[in-house]
Amino acid sequence: MVVCIAAADGTRPHGPSFSALHLAIDRPGQSMVKLVFCLRRRADMPAAAFHRYWREEHGPLVARHAAALGIRRYVQLHTLDHPLNAALAASRDVREQPYDGLAELWWDDADALAAGASTDTGRKAGMALLEDERRFIDHSRSRIFIGEEQVFVACKEEET
Repeated sequence: MVVCIAAADGTRPHGPSFSALHLAIDRPGQSMVKLVFCLRRRADMPAAAFHRYWREEHGPLVARHAAALGIRRYVQLHTLDHPLNAALAASRDVREQPYDGLAELWWDDADALAAGASTDTGRKAGMALLEDERRFIDHSRSRIFIGEEQVFVACKEEET
């Protein structure tokens, strides 16, 4: 199966940043492990400053340390300031404050995640990321976990 990925302009990017996705597809029965980080910004940081820092400073820092940590893919999902968010929350009786965003980090498997953090280089990279996170993330109000995707709907490549 080939999954269809399109950028906002409708183009389909192909390149190193999508290699993890292709690996997961090319290995039937095997699924990549994701670390999902539901983020809330520090109370002293305005939303615009949080999103700018996360996108322009922290994102590139993760990219620089990805190889040392064995990260195959890193995606940021920035929460939109849109009235639809409140309507969706109300429709599900969600009372908790919304997250400011969500980060997804992909590894080949749980062993690869652990291996990346077990080397000196990986530990230094992890500490650098944690130190930077403290500049804009309120860890005490955020959530983090690992999981495995179970795909039910995917866009298939059109046959030519």
